[in-house]
Amino acid sequence: MIASLFAGFTTSMALIVAIGSQNAFVLRQGLRREHVLAVVLTCALSDALLIMVGVGGLGAAVAAAPGLLTAIRWGGAAFLLGYAVLAARRALRPGTLEARNGPGSTLRATMLACLAFTFLNPHVYLDTVLLLGGLASQQQFRWVFAVGAALASAVWFTGLGAGAHRLAPVLARPLTWRLLDGVIALTMTAIAVGLLLS
Repeated sequence: MIASLFAGFTTSMALIVAIGSQNAFVLRQGLRREHVLAVVLTCALSDALLIMVGVGGLGAAVAAAPGLLTAIRWGGAAFLLGYAVLAARRALRPGTLEARNGPGSTLRATMLACLAFTFLNPHVYLDTVLLLGGLASQQQFRWVFAVGAALASAVWFTGLGAGAHRLAPVLARPLTWRLLDGVIALTMTAIAVGLLLS
């Protein structure tokens, strides 16, 4: 049982740590100290839900519906490209890049963006529903594996959101924010292009 828990935790952590759109969004919110708890809870609970759905067998059903995966892929790519444009615009306007200055986002707008980064991202379905769901089916204790995977997600997002503010002194300069938003724009673009070419 412990082996299944550990396998779920380490597999999920290996998948989630890779820089992606959801991680970049959580990092930015943590640096801005803006609705961090709500963002972390939304990401962790969404991942847990998707993992449980995948382990419960939906992964196989989704894999059998290529049209659905195609729609998710194109919609996700469009969303990521749109966010890349916004990040690039922020990178070109240093006056709006300081973490605590400028107008903040409302909780509603932040939650809508967070849900979009979670549920419009095809990698979330590939990783959590299909891959983790498939790996769980090979475990003796598949639901324990799922708990371990969900725990890894909660630990990661909590650490990313809560720990980001420690970087605030380093990121207090507009140039640093310009570079961060530039990296986010490039990351989003690369992920979107990868989705469109896959």
